[in-house]
Amino acid sequence: MSVIVDLLRHGETIGNGGFRGALDEPLSERGWQQLREAVAGRAPWSGVVSSPLQRCQAFAAELADRQRLALVIEPGLRELDFGAWEGRTAAELMETHAHELGLFWNDPYAFTPPGGEPVAAFEQRVLDALSRLARQGEGHLLLVTHAGVIRLLLARARALPRAQLLQVEANHAQLFRLRLSLEGDALRLEELPCSPC
Repeated sequence: MSVIVDLLRHGETIGNGGFRGALDEPLSERGWQQLREAVAGRAPWSGVVSSPLQRCQAFAAELADRQRLALVIEPGLRELDFGAWEGRTAAELMETHAHELGLFWNDPYAFTPPGGEPVAAFEQRVLDALSRLARQGEGHLLLVTHAGVIRLLLARARALPRAQLLQVEANHAQLFRLRLSLEGDALRLEELPCSPC
């Protein structure tokens, strides 16, 4: 039993740039356009699953309504919470917290921003969410989510070392494809070609 999931990162937001994990900002006009272009002519999906943050959920709801698909809001797919770094750019943090920022970039599992969510806990909630989807059986789902979620899943599918998590690229409105399968309780992720998704 396996499920195909297309991962779609949200588009540009109003407050674009910097660490914006838990900030619940809306899409910009350009962000809406990016997402509409990304899915134009794609499908059919059997359902849409979205992060609860509005930069994902608003577009997911529009698409699900337009294509008459079921929409599921999955809290486990929200972005990593960066704590005290929320809303700040890397350039700003370099001026005041260069050492800590370097620790985070070099190994995000080993350093957590002050008041932030540990990456290991983030990983567990994301994988738990994907395991729930895999248990539901066969299908082809569109997941509208965040760069951190996509990086995490692609890094696992590519068997990258944990320290390379932040080297995985996931641009606004970019699509990726995975096959999810369960082997006992273990979730297996396989990256599939996505041209076109």
